[in-house]
Amino acid sequence: MKLGLQVSYWSWPDAPASIGPTFTRIARDAEAVGLSSLWVMDHFLQIPDIGPPESEMLEAYTTLGFAAGVTSRIELGAMVTGVTYRHPGLLAKTVTTLDVLSGGRAWLGIGAAWFEEEHRALGVPYPPVAERFERLEETLQIVGQMWDGNEEPYAGAHHHLERPLSSPQPVRRPPVLIGGGGERKTLRLVAQYADACNLFDYSGPGVLKGKFDVLARHCADLGRDPKDIEHSVLSRISLTRDGGDTMPSGETSLSVAQAVDKLGALAEVGTDTVMLGMANDTDPAAYALVGELVEQAAGL
Repeated sequence: MKLGLQVSYWSWPDAPASIGPTFTRIARDAEAVGLSSLWVMDHFLQIPDIGPPESEMLEAYTTLGFAAGVTSRIELGAMVTGVTYRHPGLLAKTVTTLDVLSGGRAWLGIGAAWFEEEHRALGVPYPPVAERFERLEETLQIVGQMWDGNEEPYAGAHHHLERPLSSPQPVRRPPVLIGGGGERKTLRLVAQYADACNLFDYSGPGVLKGKFDVLARHCADLGRDPKDIEHSVLSRISLTRDGGDTMPSGETSLSVAQAVDKLGALAEVGTDTVMLGMANDTDPAAYALVGELVEQAAGL
């Protein structure tokens, strides 16, 4: 099992001046202890589960470009970009730019978008859910066509590109991760277009297994091997030496041994990668424990 890190909270003491130095340390610590990937949320405002909308929130791809400049190996992605946020052609160019400048480390994380408040706040159109899924599929087709080097005009119901040119091409074709567990639409799009899915572990391993089984059925319908799709899960895991500490977020920390047990249960239902959401991701001491967890997770 591989482990990544998602950073979702930026309202650190002395922000905004502290944000750059603190995130630099997080990115470098994550890379140094062997985490495979580093992710940031793509939102305009902080989401309700984490903080009020007035909390600090950075633009995702500028942040990832900054992370690329202070690291050299760790892979980088947004978990996940709402399809409403950027025109598909510009999104392809943005992710390509991140990939080229990072030396082939970019992912495209994408979903149908859900946070209506941030759209209203900044004047970004928020279509009905059916249209958002239509736009999601068109976006997946467009970025795929651009990364294939196919400059033929694209004509969809919502997007028309006269010449979808992508120059330069990515160093490595960015893997596509689709976030969400909708069984009829989202997981079908994963089976058809994606290299990875991402689900939340909040409902427990049993629910995750059910989602992975649905994904396998969609793959069978399309003639695709589900083993070709990375099964990833986002999990809130904060590590302290003995566990049992109450984090500022209200959650209880785990020891490395407790975290291994949790990861083991996720591995048993088919999880390949876990993205850690750490309430203590600014604590340098936590990364020695993360390194231990990375080593043990590799054997799951």
